Amino acid sequence: MSLAPGSWTDAPARAAQARVVIFGCGGIGGCIAARLVCSAPEGRNVVVVTQNVAITAAVARDGLRARFPDSDAHVRVDVVTHPRGAAARGLFDVAVLAVPPNRIEQAAEQARALLTPTGLLVPLANGLPEERLVQRYGDAAVVGAIVGFGAAVLAPGIVEQTSEGGLTIGRLGGGIDDGLLFVSALLQAVDARGIDIDVESAAPAPANVTTNLRGARFAKLAINCAISSLGTIGGDTLGSLMRHRFGRRLCLEVMTEAVQTATRLGVKLEKLANTIDLEWLALDDDERLVSGSPSLLAKHTVLLAVGAKYRRLRSSMLAAIERGREPPVDYLNGEVVSRATALGIATPVNSAVVDAVHAIARGERRPSVASLRELFDSTRVSLRELRLSA
Repeated sequence: MSLAPGSWTDAPARAAQARVVIFGCGGIGGCIAARLVCSAPEGRNVVVVTQNVAITAAVARDGLRARFPDSDAHVRVDVVTHPRGAAARGLFDVAVLAVPPNRIEQAAEQARALLTPTGLLVPLANGLPEERLVQRYGDAAVVGAIVGFGAAVLAPGIVEQTSEGGLTIGRLGGGIDDGLLFVSALLQAVDARGIDIDVESAAPAPANVTTNLRGARFAKLAINCAISSLGTIGGDTLGSLMRHRFGRRLCLEVMTEAVQTATRLGVKLEKLANTIDLEWLALDDDERLVSGSPSLLAKHTVLLAVGAKYRRLRSSMLAAIERGREPPVDYLNGEVVSRATALGIATPVNSAVVDAVHAIARGERRPSVASLRELFDSTRVSLRELRLSA
């Protein structure tokens, strides 16, 4: 990444005075709201829009409480239950969309009415939200942000960051401009990596900026297709599910189909957290035919380490189903299936995952380790038939 000298210079000062509206006050939205208020309590105006009246009442009464790995925060923040309430506060510079992928278009449409003419939409949802928003509003209006940490709602108005990580910021088109640097500076409060010195220009460069957002998004999509969706079917925390060998094998199969699809689309996948190489983690043809080998052992070991690091992570998709909401699996595994189908790539495991999650949402199946094992056994048959026909 190469930045022009001085291009980062005024971004922090502008960000400190930014007016921000956040759509969503779940685990992610609540943690980001608390971090933003704490980082510049006197100079930054933050308003949160949530459809949850219990959260609005709790925050109005008791404030927003957030538990972080390094500290706790208790802040006063303006929370409303409808965008009209935010509109009464004036126009905003940035709209952070901390909502599930199946609600991102609605939130963006509501947010656009609250923004200044040069205001920016910042989607945090899993899946590929920038592609949908850029198609509608143009690249200049959208700065993507990939969330690298887990978070949960403990009670209305009380949130917790359950694993460490920051945010990765970028434009779908790959460029670096003032708007991107402005959002990067704004969200530095959520990311402890700070800034680097760019070796080409000797200018400060935000460590949370990527010029390959599409590659980072597809990498996160592959992970979410495994962790979030399989966590929904398994009904337990990631740490618990990764102790099962069949659970890890399902993860590898799901990610392999996603990686194959990205590769055929010409997407260069980024390493997650600068360490997890999905192109290496994906199964090759030989590994898909066997249950054990030295290379498979290495890949299972990586997943065991991921399970240990994020052992408390529980699927937000499962939480959505428990609240009676439609699970966003069509925007995760469904994205892989639809794009792979157009390319002539078979995705029997991701297809089965989509069906299983919808069956759970309809009450036809129960989330459990037994359900995850049933999925594993059924996809073994599908994969065997696919290989025999190849």
